[in-house]
Amino acid sequence: MSIWYGNHVAAESELRLCGDLTGKRVLELGIVGPSNAVHIAQSGAKSLVHDPHAHSITAVRSAAERAEVKVECHQGELADLGWATSATIDLVIASHSLTTVDDVPRVLRQVHRVLRIGAPFVVAIGHPVAAMFGGETTARMAQYRYGANTLPFSDLYMMFERSNFHIDTVHELTDRRHRDWVTPSVMALRARKVGN
Repeated sequence: MSIWYGNHVAAESELRLCGDLTGKRVLELGIVGPSNAVHIAQSGAKSLVHDPHAHSITAVRSAAERAEVKVECHQGELADLGWATSATIDLVIASHSLTTVDDVPRVLRQVHRVLRIGAPFVVAIGHPVAAMFGGETTARMAQYRYGANTLPFSDLYMMFERSNFHIDTVHELTDRRHRDWVTPSVMALRARKVGN
C-alpha cells in the first residue's frame, strides 16, 4: 500500500513527494476517499488525522485498530488546527480535501503555522482541465469551463505563495486505465514552508 492521490493514478510509491516517514509527525488533513493514516503509521511515522466528519474519524480509528497501529484523530473544520502546537508537524497531506473548503487561504495559513520550516505540504486535487471535458451538450457547457469545479492552477499557486509556501514539484496524473487519455485527471503538488 502507498499514499493515495486519487483513483487509478500514480501513488506515493512512484511520485515520492513525501520522502521517508520514519519518526516524523505526519498530519492527514481531511479524508476524501481512502484514508492514508494507517499506511503512514505503518511506515514508522506518528500519524495524525484531522477531519470534520465523525464517521470518517470512526472509520480511521477502526482501520487503525484492525492494523494494530496508533493514529491520533481530531475532529473539526480543516482550518481549525488549534490543537497542534506551532512548528511541530513534519509533513501535511491533503488528498482531495481542499476542494471541499470555502476559505483555502485560511487553511494554508494554519498548515503553515503547524509545519516546521522547510517541511512539505503535499496536496492532490482534481485537475482543473479535466473538469472541462465532463459534458456532452452545449447547454451544460458552462459548468465545465476551466475552474468551474476546482481551483484554477493560477489561483492555487497564488494562494500558496501568499501563505509563504514555495511549490517545488507539480505532477499532472492521468488515469492509468486509458492509454490515450486526453487530459490529466489529478494534480499532485508539493509545497514547502518558507520562513516562520
